Amino acid sequence: MDRSFVIAQISDLHLDGSGRLLGTIGTLSSAIREKMADFADVPDRILLITGDLVNDPTPRALEEALAVVASFRQTGAFTDIQAIAGNHDVKKPSDRFSRHDAYDYLHLPRTSKSVYYRQSGLDLVLLDSNSASLTTLANSTIDEAAYNAMVAASARLGVELAGSFGSVGRADHAEPAEDLVRVLALHHNPLPLATGEGKRFLGIPDEPLMYLAAPATFLEAATSLNVDLVLHGHRHVEGLARYSIPDPRATRSEGGEAFWRTIYVLSCPSSTGQAGDDAGFNIIHFGPSSLAGGEYCFAVTRYSRTRNDGDFSPLDSNLPGGIIRLPAERDFSRDPAFQSVIEIASCTTLKRDEVAMLARRLLKRRAFYADDGQSLANALYTYLVTAHAWADIDARFAKSERKQDIEALAAVGSLLNRLIDQSAAALGIDGAALGELRAKRLVDRHHLLRELPEAPGAGVDVQDQIRQRLQLLRDLNDQLKELGPDLGLGGELPPEVPA
Repeated sequence: MDRSFVIAQISDLHLDGSGRLLGTIGTLSSAIREKMADFADVPDRILLITGDLVNDPTPRALEEALAVVASFRQTGAFTDIQAIAGNHDVKKPSDRFSRHDAYDYLHLPRTSKSVYYRQSGLDLVLLDSNSASLTTLANSTIDEAAYNAMVAASARLGVELAGSFGSVGRADHAEPAEDLVRVLALHHNPLPLATGEGKRFLGIPDEPLMYLAAPATFLEAATSLNVDLVLHGHRHVEGLARYSIPDPRATRSEGGEAFWRTIYVLSCPSSTGQAGDDAGFNIIHFGPSSLAGGEYCFAVTRYSRTRNDGDFSPLDSNLPGGIIRLPAERDFSRDPAFQSVIEIASCTTLKRDEVAMLARRLLKRRAFYADDGQSLANALYTYLVTAHAWADIDARFAKSERKQDIEALAAVGSLLNRLIDQSAAALGIDGAALGELRAKRLVDRHHLLRELPEAPGAGVDVQDQIRQRLQLLRDLNDQLKELGPDLGLGGELPPEVPA
């Protein structure tokens, strides 16, 4: 099942409340709206602002920022708008008694926030990095105590990153964590950038002062949490980097690319072209790529406007369509059971016709028909995830429905469990190992297949196992007919049945 989303990233607007940048914002909005028209059918379309919405958090500047965000919302190009605070959005220490704070005024996360988009399986993590970056000087040197405090704060970002997935108010992820597409957004660049090293401020190199104080700790935390892409602003430069470290989950037998875990870090320049820099924004489209054999990838298009003059045009004009394609490294295609579980989780109760619809989606799959080409391991995976989904259906089935429907629903669940037992026995999987498999919630197909035997167990009568399986499937179909649909389970494989 295809899943996709689009993120339009803008950054470092530096609004000051005077209205002088509204014309520039209008040009930016028109350009983004034009590019987003190509993605009108994508269910999740997100505008992401990676900090420094204002130049100083005065009432007029904050009001202007609210108006600009509202104008983007009114375009209808986006299904959601998210933002994080930059160093210019927060009060200076000397202004600690001021009432004005962008965190509260613009409702920006003070530590971390995880936003889950169930249609695309995107987990967008918003991480405040203001306390963890070296952005100030004391007497032309960095104060040791301040430096140590910021290093500690930077190291804590990893803890906050992990904590965001269990924070109060976060929508529960209705699919396994390893199947989420995780994108992390913060204001400061987490690691040194290759681009823009020649920039100088106050006569000193800015590079040591611009990125996080504990980058290695941060990268390790992001890697362990399956973050695929990091988006940031702050530097007012374009930049794209790939960082790879050994995968902590890799086994000794894995080599080559399988041994490495890769994260891409994408920078966004000032979208209003502040400080005389080129203006820019990024469009990130995640989805299946026809160029990569149907595998999923991030298609990144970077747009630039030289010195705020003329139109926005693709920055990478030497590439086809100006698009950079970044491999996602994992298979993000959803099993039909995943989508069903997400929909079931959003329901309080299920009626008979809703159960019939879900049954068609869950059971009209290759493993439920007489197809000798289906491996036992693949069939076991299908039965496991279907049984988990069916248990959710059973828990939400309206008890006011007919008694025979309730009994049929329970019988289908029982038969699914017998199919699991029968397939496991054919593969030579003992009871303890099967118990561990049952305890996993919607295990990843590829991870499971690596754990399972490839062939039936020694001494297994394959033909007898096939006969047992087909009889169980026919019994399953009989119970299913009590709920409405007759799918012909255990019979000939119908056309256009999913794997």
